[in-house]
Amino acid sequence: MLDQSSRVVIVGAGQGGLQAAMSLRQEGFEGAITLIGEEPGLPYQRPPLSKAYLKTGVADALTLRPETFFEKNDITVLSGIRVDEIDRTAGYVWANGQRVDYDHLILAMGTRNIRPPIAGVEHARDLRTLADATQLRLALEEPRRCAVIGAGFIGLEFAAVARALGHDVTVAEAAPRPMARAISAQMSQRFTDLHEEMGTRLCFDQPVTGVDADGIHLPSGEKVAADLILLAAGVHPNVELAESAGLPCDNGIVVDAQLLTSDPAVSALGDCAAFPDPRTGRQIRLESVQAACDHARKIAKRLVKGDADNYNAVPWFWSDQSDYKLQIAGLAAPDDDAIVREDGAVLRFAGNVLTAVETINNAKTHMTARRLLAQDVPVGRDSLEQTNYELSLQ
Repeated sequence: MLDQSSRVVIVGAGQGGLQAAMSLRQEGFEGAITLIGEEPGLPYQRPPLSKAYLKTGVADALTLRPETFFEKNDITVLSGIRVDEIDRTAGYVWANGQRVDYDHLILAMGTRNIRPPIAGVEHARDLRTLADATQLRLALEEPRRCAVIGAGFIGLEFAAVARALGHDVTVAEAAPRPMARAISAQMSQRFTDLHEEMGTRLCFDQPVTGVDADGIHLPSGEKVAADLILLAAGVHPNVELAESAGLPCDNGIVVDAQLLTSDPAVSALGDCAAFPDPRTGRQIRLESVQAACDHARKIAKRLVKGDADNYNAVPWFWSDQSDYKLQIAGLAAPDDDAIVREDGAVLRFAGNVLTAVETINNAKTHMTARRLLAQDVPVGRDSLEQTNYELSLQ
């Protein structure tokens, strides 16, 4: 536990890092808090960048808290500053030539876009930061032929916005279906149908082999002409700072069920943290704002109140594509079984145990699923079969 004279430094000023600072104050911590972010400006929401912001361009709506909030809560924000080194022995970080001392360090550095070894990939744009989204939005002000590399959430969200604005869109994906890591084959098919109905061309099993200033090359030898090329081929956790400080990393900064690294003075959260799945015990990493904020609240309770409970929040995700709101409660493995209800909801099972529920525009079922999956007793397939897979709280 921290005493009230302790100093907490948070590296990463995204939603998870900000939530850590806010939760420390909410739990009653009165010591020094320093929030260091590599991007300029105040912390902002990242999920709308590929959706609402591309349509509206209203950057102020993304800001999570005004400057007065940080002044009132005595939170020091160092923006536009990169942390270059962690000295765990002396207890400080070196940031842009400045030494910042800590008693506890929270790493919330998130992820960065993967730049695959494709010839000419430097011609493709990213969609990760507000600056990226601003440039894309300006580019979409005139008619474009758009090529998207990757049919994950970001690629398809961008594709839906671009098509709604009247642009020609082709999406090339190496996998056999869209969002294959995240959802069932049945739900993938519904989104394939949606995008094709919108007029988007989808090319599956087509890993891009080259990129030019005016298009992308497919394995078939076809060149897809494009004025704007977006790279949305996944992300990589930002672990280099932790690795250089000697902290174990394996697809993320390795933490325990308390979100604590091998160093008792260092915690990690969000997209850059690899933590034990409460259900299976296997080490996982979630790319989710909800998980990052839940992690932050858990760390704050541990540091301020000595909370010894393990992190066990139910993960959930969402994606807005055209008029479809995809919501996922829980976490399924790619080979989990899928049962499709008459209303279109997809229930995933590992053996007899419910692992996730996928829905479109069905907030009621989504919320019920989250509550069910949060119960101590696993939800069995056999019991759901008796009610035609209707979800209800006992």
